Amino acid sequence: MNIVTVGGVTVGLAILIHHLTTWWPGAKKLTKDPAGHAAALAPFLLAWAYGVLAILTVGGLIGWIADTTLWISNWLGDVALVWGVGGTTGTAAGRGNYLPLTQTGTAVVLLLTVLLLAAAKKSQYGSALKSGAWCGICLGTSAGVAGLAAVPLAQSANWLGANAYGIFA
Repeated sequence: MNIVTVGGVTVGLAILIHHLTTWWPGAKKLTKDPAGHAAALAPFLLAWAYGVLAILTVGGLIGWIADTTLWISNWLGDVALVWGVGGTTGTAAGRGNYLPLTQTGTAVVLLLTVLLLAAAKKSQYGSALKSGAWCGICLGTSAGVAGLAAVPLAQSANWLGANAYGIFA
């Protein structure tokens, strides 16, 4: 499993900021139809949650794709920090301990992968789904506030898998 660097977190936060800025309807429109505008943000947030779970899968094709995405994001972010603002590379920003997904938790991630791929292909929200997953991969293992959702998401996937498959440890 790759450890996220400050550059990778920066890429994840940049994706999040970009999406929130392009989504923002304005305070007046948001107060007029909060549910409608929140629904427009939902595909990004759901894909973000998937990205967090995907980076927690340490093996298989999904784990390899997530690790490769994180590695590329770390590199891109480190390059941007060095050449953009004169920072340094390779500063770790990840947690040392990860909540592992159980066998049934990883099965849930596999099913969510099928769902995300089908939705990204068929839905009008394909771009939001892809950027949300990328953002989740970048921020899922960070040690700061951005990574706080990893533990409850992993616990939820493990619980859902155990109940769906009827396998309780």
